[in-house]
Amino acid sequence: MVLKSPLPIEPETPGHICPLDQACSYLQDAGKELNLDPGVLAILSHPRKVVTVSIPVKLDNGQIQVLTGHRVQHSDILGPYKGGIRYHPAVTLGEVSALAMLMTWKCALLGIPYGGAKGGIAINPQSYSVGELERITRRYISELIKDIGPSVDIPAPDMGTSAREMAWMMDTYSVNVGHAVPGIVTGKPLSIGGSLGREKATGRGVMIIVREALAERGKPLTGARVVIQGFGNVGHAAAELLHQLGAKIIAVSTGAGGIFATNGLDIPALTAYRAKNHRSVVGFPQAVAISNVDLLTLPCDVLIPAALENQITRENVNQVQAEIVAEAANGPVTLAANQSLEARGVTVLPDILTNAGGVVVSYLEWVQGLSYVFWDEERVNHEMEKLMLQAYHQVIQQSKSRQISLRLAAYTLGVGRVAQALADRGLYP
Repeated sequence: MVLKSPLPIEPETPGHICPLDQACSYLQDAGKELNLDPGVLAILSHPRKVVTVSIPVKLDNGQIQVLTGHRVQHSDILGPYKGGIRYHPAVTLGEVSALAMLMTWKCALLGIPYGGAKGGIAINPQSYSVGELERITRRYISELIKDIGPSVDIPAPDMGTSAREMAWMMDTYSVNVGHAVPGIVTGKPLSIGGSLGREKATGRGVMIIVREALAERGKPLTGARVVIQGFGNVGHAAAELLHQLGAKIIAVSTGAGGIFATNGLDIPALTAYRAKNHRSVVGFPQAVAISNVDLLTLPCDVLIPAALENQITRENVNQVQAEIVAEAANGPVTLAANQSLEARGVTVLPDILTNAGGVVVSYLEWVQGLSYVFWDEERVNHEMEKLMLQAYHQVIQQSKSRQISLRLAAYTLGVGRVAQALADRGLYP
């Protein structure tokens, strides 16, 4: 049985890789390795609920625009749904569905009592004023009010959203139910129940996994040459933390372009430059310009794709010269490219492990919000690192014992735990 997208998603175009078909392919590989029943695989390949809503919004010029928002709830077998909400022009139902499925395996892999979900609106947030974004966000959440809740589905920030949007979501939900509900979203501002350590959590998790993978190869982090595609929240945090530990960040990029410095970039100086230059790194005086395409093929110890999915594909994989590829983004390496890298002996650190620091600290924020007891940043970082290290070593052990890739090892652990919980719970009715 070949698992394919169970949803009527957008038609494929030449060169387009369907993210949901790719996610189903990883599920099928894990199911084959675990010898799972085809019926179980069929259940796990279908999202539990797909919600699509209209979002009418009055723009600042008085015109009315109607947007479309999605929320896909893949599985609640292990606990409430959990997943980010992204604002990006490339958001599609297929993409959101794939990311919801990956969240299920990610949470299971990390031992977090959540299922996977994802949401999004296909907009460029930079094209809207703050007031328009607030109206869009509040209307979107009000349309989802019956489908979310602190014990049902807990949204979080994602690409194009931040603590600001989470605050609007928390307030909208709280006003509708009549009392403050800090556990409805994570990634909130500290003033309304956010957690210390959340802002850099995903990047910190990337640093931890990269550090451990280098050690596994017998290489020190100090002096390691690192390339980072994407210098947003995740890529920037990973760069800062790796730089602090002695790594050489030789190239970074944003959507506007990238920069390269053979002897390593001065990350604190670049951070200051980026803050004054509308979050762009282009034109940084201590480096030379490089395209995103060329950046991916630089010789380095570690390549960290931290931007969008499908960045390393069949077309460019043979030019990749990294020893380790750490997936900080969701799905940046396609299935065919992943197979090629593994055949060449390149270590590919899968996204459901590498970028899991964000959902771990989201979980810790949720726990703090439900208990109304808040921790200092040292404890948050300690608890997150403990869970990340536990998952990393379980993946390594699974890979060695089954003689399979790290990606398949991660999926067998995540999928296997959900499948076991499904068997223990049984099928209703």
